[in-house]
Amino acid sequence: MKKILIIEDNEDVRENTADILKLVGYETTTAENGKIGLVKAKQLFPDVIVCDIMMPELDGYDVLKELSKNTKTACIPFIFLTAKTEKIDMRKGMNLGADDYLTKPFSEAELIEAIESRLKKFDFLKKEFSTTIEGVSQFIEDASKYLDVDHLSKNYAPQKYNKRAVLYMEGDKANSLYFIQKGAVKTYKSTEKGKEFVTGLCSAGHFVGQLSLLSNHGSYIESAAILEEAELYEIPKSDFTTLIHTNKEVANKFVSLISNNLVNVQEQMVNVAFSTVRQRVAKALLDIDKQGILLNNEANGIGIAREDFAGLIGTATETAIRMLTEFKDEGLITIGHARKIIIEDREALEDIALFG
Repeated sequence: MKKILIIEDNEDVRENTADILKLVGYETTTAENGKIGLVKAKQLFPDVIVCDIMMPELDGYDVLKELSKNTKTACIPFIFLTAKTEKIDMRKGMNLGADDYLTKPFSEAELIEAIESRLKKFDFLKKEFSTTIEGVSQFIEDASKYLDVDHLSKNYAPQKYNKRAVLYMEGDKANSLYFIQKGAVKTYKSTEKGKEFVTGLCSAGHFVGQLSLLSNHGSYIESAAILEEAELYEIPKSDFTTLIHTNKEVANKFVSLISNNLVNVQEQMVNVAFSTVRQRVAKALLDIDKQGILLNNEANGIGIAREDFAGLIGTATETAIRMLTEFKDEGLITIGHARKIIIEDREALEDIALFG
C-alpha cells in the first residue's frame, strides 16, 4: 500500500484530504505543521508528500528545501497545496523542485489524478534498466510516457560492421549514439604526429559517442573503429537530445545508463600521465582480461593488434612490443596462436600495476 504524508495546518482540509485518499486505498499520515511534517517525512519515507505552503513553525518552501538536502528524501514526489494562485508563488515552488501544484479548493478527481501521476512517474525513476538493447528500448519507451512525448524511436534495427571499419572520425558531425550489441570498438584520438592514443575499448553492453553528444562542439571529439566484427544499434541525436534536455530526472537516469566505462577512461588518462610504461602494460592487460574484451569467447588469450595496444598505453608500438617480450621472458605472459596474449601470473601483474 502506497504511503501519503499530508502536511497541512488547516484541520478540515487535512482530515478531508486524508479521508479521500484512504477511500481509494492509500495509507495516510498527517502533520499539522511543517516542523512536525519534516520529522515524519524522515521517519516514514512516504511515497508522496502533499504539503501546504503557508504554515506555522516551518512553511512549505522550507520543508521542501530541508528534504532536498537528504538523499533519502530528496527524490520523494512533492505536491504543493495552497490557496495562493499567483504565478510567482507557483514558479518559486517549481524552482525549488516541487513536482506538482494543487490550488485549494480542489476536487477529489484533481487530488487523486495528481497523486497517481506522481506515483507513476516515481515508479519509472526507481526502475532499473539492463544494458541490453531490450533494456535501452524499454527505457526509451517508458521515458516517452514519463515525458508525454510520442516522437522517440521505440525500435532500432541492428547494423553489422566488419573488423577495422571506421564508425566515425574525430571532427565528423555528431549525429548518433551507438550501442554495442556484439563485438568490440576502440575510441581514439590522433596526435599531431599521426599517432593514435586509444581512449577506450568498448564491448557488448557499452555505448559509444556519448561524450561527443554531451559536449557543445556538435562534432565527434574522438574517432571510433571496429576491433572485431560487431553489431551496433544507432540511436539518433534527436532522441538523445530529448532524453538529456527535457527533464532533469530522465536526464540523470539516461546518463547513468549510458555512462558505462567513462570512469575507466578517466583512470586511464591518469594512468598514462603518472605511471611507468611497465605499470601501464600490466594494468592494461588486467583491465582487458577483466572486462572480457577481445577474448573472442575463448577461455584465455587477448587478441589485440600491437599498434592498438600501444595506443591504449600511450606509447610507441616498438616500446609496447618490447615490454610484452620482457613480460614473456619473466613468465608473466605467453604468446599463443595468432599472437594472442595469455596471462600466466595475474598476481605478479597486479603487483607491477600497483608498485611498478
